[in-house]
Amino acid sequence: MPETRDDWEERLKEYLSANDLRLTRQRHLIAEAFFETDGHPNIDELYLRVRRRAPHIGQATVYRTLRLLVDSGLAASSRFGGAATRYEASDEDSHHDHMICTECGSITEFNNEAIERLQEEVARKHGFAMHSHKMELYGLCRKCSEREPGSPEPPKEAR
Repeated sequence: MPETRDDWEERLKEYLSANDLRLTRQRHLIAEAFFETDGHPNIDELYLRVRRRAPHIGQATVYRTLRLLVDSGLAASSRFGGAATRYEASDEDSHHDHMICTECGSITEFNNEAIERLQEEVARKHGFAMHSHKMELYGLCRKCSEREPGSPEPPKEAR
């Protein structure tokens, strides 16, 4: 994730300028709302957050701005288990993987150096020049796995 507000603003301005685009007030507000969001919002969740600040901004504008953030390398998109596309701030210096709860939808980021080394070793053994990878583990989070059988289902969370 960009270190500070100045970091993402500067990188976004550079990207937009290189593509003959401007950092409009709407784009800035949407990017600001995105970088202030913890977790992995989908388009609807970010749109609701933006609408609280600026009711005049449409969902299409939010979507187009998210595409610009992804294209600029400031954000990454993922579809966990075929659900709605979720977005997160890109962090070029820190790789992480995800655990997705199939009950409540929570997403937990993790990094394990032993797993990373093992993946590199497997790729090397097969003569595969790995450029990147992503790992997604699906199952029940601690809260859902500890829930009593027959108790009401927790609300779907988006993280």
